[in-house]
Amino acid sequence: MNEPDSTLQHDAAQRPRRKGLYVLPNAISLAALFAAFYAIVMAMNGRFEAAVLGIFASAVLDSLDGRVARMTHSQSAFGEQMDSLCDMVSFGAAPALIVYEWALRDLGRWGWLPAFVYIAGAALRLARFNTNIGVVDRRYFQGLPSPAAAALVMGLIWVADDAGVRGVSKIDWLAWTAFAVTLYAGLTMVTNAPFYSFKDLSFKRSVPFIVIVAIALAIAVINIHPPIVLFALFCIYGVSGYVVYAYKKAKGKPVSVIATSTDEPDEAGLHR
Repeated sequence: MNEPDSTLQHDAAQRPRRKGLYVLPNAISLAALFAAFYAIVMAMNGRFEAAVLGIFASAVLDSLDGRVARMTHSQSAFGEQMDSLCDMVSFGAAPALIVYEWALRDLGRWGWLPAFVYIAGAALRLARFNTNIGVVDRRYFQGLPSPAAAALVMGLIWVADDAGVRGVSKIDWLAWTAFAVTLYAGLTMVTNAPFYSFKDLSFKRSVPFIVIVAIALAIAVINIHPPIVLFALFCIYGVSGYVVYAYKKAKGKPVSVIATSTDEPDEAGLHR
Protein backbone atom coordinates (compact mmCIF):
# COMPACT_ATOMS: atom_id res chain seq x y z
CA MET A 1 0.00 0.00 0.00
CA ASN A 2 3.00 2.33 0.56
CA GLU A 3 4.61 1.73 -2.84
CA PRO A 4 2.79 4.59 -4.68
CA ASP A 5 3.85 7.07 -1.99
CA SER A 6 7.47 5.98 -2.13
CA THR A 7 7.41 6.16 -5.94
CA LEU A 8 6.04 9.71 -5.84
CA GLN A 9 8.70 10.73 -3.32
CA HIS A 10 11.42 9.20 -5.50
CA ASP A 11 10.11 11.03 -8.60
CA ALA A 12 10.00 14.31 -6.67
CA ALA A 13 13.58 13.81 -5.53
CA GLN A 14 14.74 13.10 -9.10
CA ARG A 15 12.84 16.03 -10.61
CA PRO A 16 15.14 19.09 -10.98
CA ARG A 17 14.18 21.99 -8.78
CA ARG A 18 13.12 25.23 -10.41
CA LYS A 19 15.69 27.92 -9.82
CA GLY A 20 14.48 31.34 -8.79
CA LEU A 21 15.92 34.66 -9.92
CA TYR A 22 17.50 37.29 -7.73
CA VAL A 23 15.31 40.38 -7.74
CA LEU A 24 17.58 43.28 -6.80
CA PRO A 25 20.45 43.08 -9.34
CA ASN A 26 18.09 42.15 -12.18
CA ALA A 27 15.74 45.00 -11.22
CA ILE A 28 18.68 47.42 -11.48
CA SER A 29 19.54 46.01 -14.93
CA LEU A 30 15.93 46.49 -16.01
CA ALA A 31 16.00 50.06 -14.69
CA ALA A 32 19.12 50.70 -16.80
CA LEU A 33 17.32 49.23 -19.80
CA PHE A 34 14.32 51.48 -19.20
CA ALA A 35 16.62 54.53 -18.98
CA ALA A 36 18.01 53.63 -22.42
CA PHE A 37 14.49 53.13 -23.81
CA TYR A 38 13.51 56.51 -22.37
CA ALA A 39 16.56 58.07 -24.06
CA ILE A 40 15.54 56.68 -27.46
CA VAL A 41 11.98 57.96 -27.07
CA MET A 42 13.24 61.41 -26.05
CA ALA A 43 15.53 61.53 -29.10
CA MET A 44 12.62 60.63 -31.37
CA ASN A 45 10.81 63.64 -29.94
CA GLY A 46 13.78 65.97 -30.40
CA ARG A 47 14.56 66.24 -26.68
CA PHE A 48 18.24 65.40 -26.94
CA GLU A 49 19.36 66.71 -23.54
CA ALA A 50 16.86 64.37 -21.87
CA ALA A 51 18.12 61.56 -24.11
CA VAL A 52 21.70 62.22 -23.00
CA LEU A 53 20.71 62.20 -19.34
CA GLY A 54 18.87 58.91 -19.92
CA ILE A 55 22.06 57.27 -21.20
CA PHE A 56 24.08 58.69 -18.31
CA ALA A 57 21.49 57.36 -15.86
CA SER A 58 21.75 53.97 -17.55
CA ALA A 59 25.55 54.06 -17.12
CA VAL A 60 25.21 54.82 -13.39
CA LEU A 61 22.74 51.97 -12.92
CA ASP A 62 24.95 49.62 -14.94
CA SER A 63 27.83 50.35 -12.57
CA LEU A 64 25.65 49.34 -9.63
CA ASP A 65 24.06 46.03 -10.61
CA GLY A 66 27.26 43.97 -10.49
CA ARG A 67 28.37 45.54 -7.22
CA VAL A 68 24.97 44.95 -5.66
CA ALA A 69 25.03 41.32 -6.82
CA ARG A 70 28.45 40.79 -5.23
CA MET A 71 27.52 42.57 -2.02
CA THR A 72 24.32 40.54 -1.62
CA HIS A 73 25.90 37.31 -2.91
CA SER A 74 23.27 37.12 -5.62
CA GLN A 75 25.45 36.56 -8.69
CA SER A 76 23.99 34.24 -11.30
CA ALA A 77 24.54 33.17 -14.90
CA PHE A 78 21.14 34.64 -15.74
CA GLY A 79 22.16 37.98 -14.24
CA GLU A 80 25.36 38.05 -16.28
CA GLN A 81 23.47 37.44 -19.52
CA MET A 82 20.79 39.96 -18.55
CA ASP A 83 23.42 42.60 -17.83
CA SER A 84 25.19 41.97 -21.13
CA LEU A 85 21.99 42.24 -23.16
CA CYS A 86 20.97 45.44 -21.36
CA ASP A 87 24.44 46.87 -22.05
CA MET A 88 24.03 46.16 -25.75
CA VAL A 89 20.85 48.24 -25.82
CA SER A 90 22.01 50.96 -23.42
CA PHE A 91 25.50 51.55 -24.82
CA GLY A 92 25.21 50.08 -28.30
CA ALA A 93 21.84 50.50 -29.97
CA ALA A 94 20.58 53.55 -28.05
CA PRO A 95 23.60 55.87 -28.59
CA ALA A 96 23.81 54.89 -32.27
CA LEU A 97 20.12 55.70 -32.83
CA ILE A 98 20.30 58.93 -30.82
CA VAL A 99 23.34 60.32 -32.66
CA TYR A 100 21.84 59.27 -36.00
CA GLU A 101 18.65 61.14 -35.20
CA TRP A 102 20.63 64.12 -33.87
CA ALA A 103 23.17 64.68 -36.63
CA LEU A 104 23.61 61.88 -39.15
CA ARG A 105 20.25 61.36 -40.82
CA ASP A 106 20.71 64.12 -43.45
CA LEU A 107 24.05 62.63 -44.54
CA GLY A 108 22.11 59.92 -46.35
CA ARG A 109 23.75 56.52 -46.44
CA TRP A 110 27.00 58.08 -45.25
CA GLY A 111 25.17 58.67 -41.99
CA TRP A 112 24.52 54.96 -41.69
CA LEU A 113 28.24 54.17 -41.68
CA PRO A 114 29.35 55.54 -38.29
CA ALA A 115 26.08 54.55 -36.59
CA PHE A 116 26.38 50.96 -37.80
CA VAL A 117 30.11 50.76 -37.07
CA TYR A 118 29.35 51.99 -33.55
CA ILE A 119 26.58 49.46 -32.86
CA ALA A 120 28.61 46.62 -34.41
CA GLY A 121 31.66 47.65 -32.38
CA ALA A 122 29.59 47.56 -29.19
CA ALA A 123 28.32 44.06 -29.99
CA LEU A 124 31.79 42.76 -30.84
CA ARG A 125 33.31 44.35 -27.75
CA LEU A 126 30.72 42.87 -25.40
CA ALA A 127 31.11 39.43 -26.99
CA ARG A 128 34.91 39.61 -26.64
CA PHE A 129 34.60 40.84 -23.06
CA ASN A 130 32.37 37.88 -22.15
CA THR A 131 34.71 35.33 -23.73
CA ASN A 132 37.95 36.82 -22.38
CA ILE A 133 36.67 37.58 -18.89
CA GLY A 134 38.91 34.99 -17.22
CA VAL A 135 42.19 35.87 -18.92
CA VAL A 136 42.27 39.68 -19.07
CA ASP A 137 44.38 41.72 -16.67
CA ARG A 138 41.67 43.31 -14.54
CA ARG A 139 43.59 46.61 -14.35
CA TYR A 140 42.78 47.32 -18.00
CA PHE A 141 39.91 47.02 -20.45
CA GLN A 142 40.71 45.54 -23.86
CA GLY A 143 39.49 48.39 -26.01
CA LEU A 144 37.31 51.33 -25.00
CA PRO A 145 34.50 50.10 -22.69
CA SER A 146 31.05 50.57 -24.19
CA PRO A 147 29.77 52.92 -21.41
CA ALA A 148 32.76 55.21 -22.04
CA ALA A 149 32.13 55.09 -25.81
CA ALA A 150 28.50 56.04 -25.20
CA ALA A 151 29.60 58.86 -22.87
CA LEU A 152 31.95 60.20 -25.56
CA VAL A 153 29.17 60.37 -28.16
CA MET A 154 26.53 61.62 -25.72
CA GLY A 155 28.96 64.19 -24.34
CA LEU A 156 29.25 65.81 -27.78
CA ILE A 157 25.47 66.01 -28.04
CA TRP A 158 25.20 67.45 -24.53
CA VAL A 159 27.76 70.19 -25.22
CA ALA A 160 26.09 71.25 -28.48
CA ASP A 161 22.57 71.11 -27.04
CA ASP A 162 23.65 73.08 -23.98
CA ALA A 163 25.10 75.74 -26.31
CA GLY A 164 21.67 76.12 -27.91
CA VAL A 165 22.61 74.53 -31.23
CA ARG A 166 19.54 73.17 -33.02
CA GLY A 167 19.07 71.47 -36.36
CA VAL A 168 22.51 69.87 -36.17
CA SER A 169 21.85 67.62 -39.15
CA LYS A 170 21.65 70.79 -41.26
CA ILE A 171 25.02 72.11 -40.02
CA ASP A 172 27.59 70.34 -42.17
CA TRP A 173 30.70 70.78 -40.01
CA LEU A 174 28.93 69.64 -36.86
CA ALA A 175 27.28 66.70 -38.60
CA TRP A 176 30.68 65.54 -39.87
CA THR A 177 32.17 66.07 -36.42
CA ALA A 178 29.50 63.74 -35.03
CA PHE A 179 30.36 61.36 -37.89
CA ALA A 180 34.04 61.33 -36.84
CA VAL A 181 33.40 61.01 -33.09
CA THR A 182 30.90 58.18 -33.56
CA LEU A 183 33.19 56.32 -35.93
CA TYR A 184 36.14 56.79 -33.58
CA ALA A 185 34.16 55.48 -30.59
CA GLY A 186 32.92 52.47 -32.54
CA LEU A 187 36.36 51.47 -33.83
CA THR A 188 38.12 52.13 -30.52
CA MET A 189 35.82 49.65 -28.77
CA VAL A 190 37.31 46.81 -30.84
CA THR A 191 40.98 47.78 -30.64
CA ASN A 192 43.46 46.09 -28.31
CA ALA A 193 44.47 49.39 -26.70
CA PRO A 194 44.56 49.07 -22.88
CA PHE A 195 42.17 51.45 -21.11
CA TYR A 196 42.58 51.72 -17.36
CA SER A 197 39.66 50.04 -15.58
CA PHE A 198 40.08 51.54 -12.05
CA LYS A 199 39.22 48.07 -10.70
CA ASP A 200 42.39 47.83 -8.65
CA LEU A 201 41.43 50.89 -6.61
CA SER A 202 40.20 50.08 -3.13
CA PHE A 203 37.88 52.45 -1.30
CA LYS A 204 38.46 50.57 1.94
CA ARG A 205 42.08 51.70 2.29
CA SER A 206 43.08 54.91 4.01
CA VAL A 207 44.37 57.71 1.80
CA PRO A 208 46.35 60.91 2.47
CA PHE A 209 44.34 64.00 3.32
CA ILE A 210 45.39 65.63 0.02
CA VAL A 211 43.37 63.01 -1.88
CA ILE A 212 40.14 64.22 -0.25
CA VAL A 213 41.10 67.80 -1.09
CA ALA A 214 41.70 66.78 -4.71
CA ILE A 215 38.27 65.12 -4.87
CA ALA A 216 36.64 68.29 -3.54
CA LEU A 217 38.48 70.38 -6.15
CA ALA A 218 37.42 67.99 -8.91
CA ILE A 219 33.77 68.30 -7.89
CA ALA A 220 34.10 72.09 -7.86
CA VAL A 221 35.69 72.14 -11.33
CA ILE A 222 32.98 69.90 -12.78
CA ASN A 223 30.34 72.18 -11.26
CA ILE A 224 31.73 75.17 -13.23
CA HIS A 225 30.20 73.82 -16.43
CA PRO A 226 29.29 70.12 -16.33
CA PRO A 227 28.75 69.53 -20.09
CA ILE A 228 32.12 70.91 -21.19
CA VAL A 229 34.17 69.62 -18.24
CA LEU A 230 32.71 66.11 -18.40
CA PHE A 231 33.05 65.96 -22.19
CA ALA A 232 36.71 66.97 -21.83
CA LEU A 233 37.20 64.15 -19.31
CA PHE A 234 35.47 61.68 -21.66
CA CYS A 235 37.78 62.78 -24.49
CA ILE A 236 40.89 62.38 -22.33
CA TYR A 237 39.84 58.88 -21.29
CA GLY A 238 38.87 58.11 -24.90
CA VAL A 239 42.45 58.62 -26.09
CA SER A 240 44.21 57.38 -22.94
CA GLY A 241 44.35 53.79 -24.18
CA TYR A 242 46.40 54.77 -27.22
CA VAL A 243 48.73 56.83 -24.99
CA VAL A 244 49.28 53.84 -22.69
CA TYR A 245 49.79 51.59 -25.71
CA ALA A 246 52.39 53.95 -27.22
CA TYR A 247 54.16 54.35 -23.86
CA LYS A 248 54.40 50.59 -23.29
CA LYS A 249 55.54 50.05 -26.86
CA ALA A 250 58.26 52.69 -26.49
CA LYS A 251 59.45 51.11 -23.22
CA GLY A 252 59.47 47.63 -24.73
CA LYS A 253 56.81 46.39 -22.32
CA PRO A 254 54.03 43.94 -23.27
CA VAL A 255 51.07 45.85 -24.70
CA SER A 256 48.50 43.04 -24.63
CA VAL A 257 46.05 42.96 -21.70
CA ILE A 258 45.59 39.21 -22.17
CA ALA A 259 47.41 37.62 -19.25
CA THR A 260 49.18 34.41 -20.23
CA SER A 261 49.94 33.03 -16.80
CA THR A 262 48.50 33.41 -13.31
CA ASP A 263 51.82 32.31 -11.82
CA GLU A 264 53.73 35.44 -12.82
CA PRO A 265 54.32 37.78 -9.84
CA ASP A 266 53.19 40.81 -11.85
CA GLU A 267 49.93 39.07 -12.73
CA ALA A 268 49.03 37.67 -9.32
CA GLY A 269 45.50 38.63 -8.35
CA LEU A 270 44.91 40.61 -11.53
CA HIS A 271 42.38 38.33 -13.19
CA ARG A 272 38.63 38.61 -13.09
